[in-house]
Amino acid sequence: MFKKVLIANRGEIAVRIIRACKEWGIETVAVHSDVDSDAMHVRLADESVCIGSHQPQNSYLNVSSIMSAVDLTGAEAIHPGYGFLSENAKFADVVGKHGIKFIGPSSDLISKMGDKIQAKKIAKKYGLPIIEGSEGGVKSFNEAKSICKEIGYPVLIKAAGGGGGKGMKIVEKENELEKLFLLAKTEAKKYFGNDELYIEKYFKNPRHIEVQIMSGKNKTVHLGERDCSVQRRHQKLIEETPSPVLTDQQRKDLLEKTVKMVEQIGYEGAGTVEFIYESGKFYFLEMNTRVQVEHPVTEVQTGIDIVKEQLWIAFTGDTALKQSDIDPRGHSIECRINAEDPSLDFQPSPGTISVCHQPSGFRTRVDGSIFQGCKITPYYDSLIAKVICKGRNRTEAIQRTLRSLDEFVLEGITTTIDLHKKILNHKKFVNSDFDTNWLGKEKFY
Repeated sequence: MFKKVLIANRGEIAVRIIRACKEWGIETVAVHSDVDSDAMHVRLADESVCIGSHQPQNSYLNVSSIMSAVDLTGAEAIHPGYGFLSENAKFADVVGKHGIKFIGPSSDLISKMGDKIQAKKIAKKYGLPIIEGSEGGVKSFNEAKSICKEIGYPVLIKAAGGGGGKGMKIVEKENELEKLFLLAKTEAKKYFGNDELYIEKYFKNPRHIEVQIMSGKNKTVHLGERDCSVQRRHQKLIEETPSPVLTDQQRKDLLEKTVKMVEQIGYEGAGTVEFIYESGKFYFLEMNTRVQVEHPVTEVQTGIDIVKEQLWIAFTGDTALKQSDIDPRGHSIECRINAEDPSLDFQPSPGTISVCHQPSGFRTRVDGSIFQGCKITPYYDSLIAKVICKGRNRTEAIQRTLRSLDEFVLEGITTTIDLHKKILNHKKFVNSDFDTNWLGKEKFY
């Protein structure tokens, strides 16, 4: 196994990776910005290197500083986590050319699957159903107008080179198209350095369902699906597995087709294939070539350590898993706890945590990087912790999650804990009668 791994990330995912490395007996190197010098991931790592100021482009997105930290510490591999440089093909290429192992797929596959237009073509080639829309990038307004007329309104304009809701616009009518097309183009250029757009049919009441895969040179296995339909502005808030809306036959069909595609493209590592689901049909959405924020809900459900398996695949090239090893039971739910004020339109809530009591108990897990006295800065993503609970069934999982959220005490900042309790108690959630647009319509405050 690797002797030393550098984690090119921060926060809860850096802590998660450090824990997996320690269980393999691997020494860890944390990188950090100037404001993160006292962060949990820095405290837990064997070594740490300051790589720049608090602006991400000067630190966590600074490739030359990260590679200098590799040279300084003698790390053999880099784990990128999620976000930042995790799906940056150029970074993966630079890492490989320096003789360092990038813990993830090849730069070529990151590039292909990270480009939503390319990914859509690949999915179609290998038999996954795709959403009706543009075959390639849409360069002009006139071209956009023609495509929209052909597929019919409403449509969704998306940035080819990114995600997270940036550069994404819903167009209900033709007279809205020009303004929103130009706005999406501007946002795509600003956030991703690439103003290429594509257009697809917009679904009004979809579920968002994704399949977790682990793949080596020897084989590909799935770890079941997650339902990530509780979202706000395309950002996931609650994930659960299994999806409460799928039949056994739908699940079997989805999982088999996903594994087949991933095998055929020669993928290595952990990955997630995402789908839109509406009226009993699936449509390929995108593939994330990294570990997901919501991976712990699958770990709790299956008993498989996804990050440790990532490290094994990176070191050996093969997965040690067999499909027969995967035996999910019961139901699991994950809540993302953010330092935000839902009553003020989710305004960020930086500050110092004065009291921190995290829940525990039977089948309750908390992934985070917080502690009493730690500072939540305004410079990075507002995610501070994840609460994951498992039950014998969905009802018990909901009750256990509510019990755990009641135990979670954080003072000094405002969080989304109260919002999660309101969602979990809501009749529509209890009955699984919701879609990705539900939270935008419901008044919780």
